[in-house]
Amino acid sequence: MRIRMGISTPVVLEIPGRTPEWERTAGIAEIARIAETADRLGFDHLTCSEHVAVAAHSESAMLGGSRGTRYWDPLSTLSYLAARTTRIRLCPSVLVLGYHHPLAIAKRYGTLDVISAGRVVLGVGVGTAREEFELLGAPFTDRGRRADESITALRAALGQRVPEFSGRYYRFEGLVVDPHAVQERMPIWVGGSSDAAVRRATALGDGWIPAGVTPELLRDRLSRYQPAAKDFEVVVGTAQSIDPISEPARAADVIGALAAAGATIVQPRVRHESLDHYLDQLTALSELSCFEPFTPAADR
Repeated sequence: MRIRMGISTPVVLEIPGRTPEWERTAGIAEIARIAETADRLGFDHLTCSEHVAVAAHSESAMLGGSRGTRYWDPLSTLSYLAARTTRIRLCPSVLVLGYHHPLAIAKRYGTLDVISAGRVVLGVGVGTAREEFELLGAPFTDRGRRADESITALRAALGQRVPEFSGRYYRFEGLVVDPHAVQERMPIWVGGSSDAAVRRATALGDGWIPAGVTPELLRDRLSRYQPAAKDFEVVVGTAQSIDPISEPARAADVIGALAAAGATIVQPRVRHESLDHYLDQLTALSELSCFEPFTPAADR
C-alpha cells in the first residue's frame, strides 16, 4: 500500500527531553534546506505549530511531555518557506482558533495562499493552554463552541472578497477582504486526539490531524465517525521514532500499519542526530516502496 507522507518540521518546535541537540542552535537556513529537500522528494506538506508564550515555570515539568517551549511563528515561517519551495503544501499545525478572529485568519492565510499559489492547508485546533488564553484575553471555558463556529465562519470567508456570516460569536458583512485565498476550498484539518476533536474534524473539516497515535486507537476513532467532506484526509504521525536508513523494513511496516488503520497521509517521526542525518532520512523515506509522491492538483 502506497501512501503520501508529510513532515513535522524540525527546529520550529523544541520539546525538552525529546528535541535533538542540533536543532537547538539551528535556524532558518537549516529549516529552508529541510523544506527544499522535502519539496524535491515529493513530500505532501510541512508543518509549523502555534503558541505565543508558554509558562516558564513549567519547562522542567515538560521534560518527556508533548508541549514545547520554543515555537516559531507559523505565518512568518511558512511565508519564508513558500518562497523557497514550489510544490509542497504549507500547514500551520495547528492554529489555535480562539486566539484569532476568523477574518484575521482568512486574510493572513489567504494572503499566504496567494503567495504560495494555492498551497496552504489550514490546520486548526481548540487549544488547551489556559494561561495563554488568559494572556491574550481569549475566552477559555467555551472555546470548543467558539471553535466550531470559527470553522464555519472560515468556510464562509476563505476565498471570498466580500464574505458574509452571522453566528453567535462572529458576524461580518459588507467588508472587503483582499487578497483572499485562491483555492476554491482551502482544506481545513482539525487537530486533536479526543473524541470531541474527531467529531469536530469529521463534521466540519476536510481532515483530521491528531498527534502520533497507534493503529488501534486510529481504527477505533475512525470506526465511530463518518466524515462529511469528500476526500477526507486522516493525517497521522508515527507514535514512535523510525529509522528508514538502518531499518527500512520496520519503517515500512510502521507506516503501513497506520495506512491499513485508515491514515491517508503519514508524518513519520524519524531518528536524527544532525541536519544531514535528517535529510538522509527524508531520502530514505522517499525510497520506501510505500512512499506515494504528492501530486499538486494542477498536475493531476
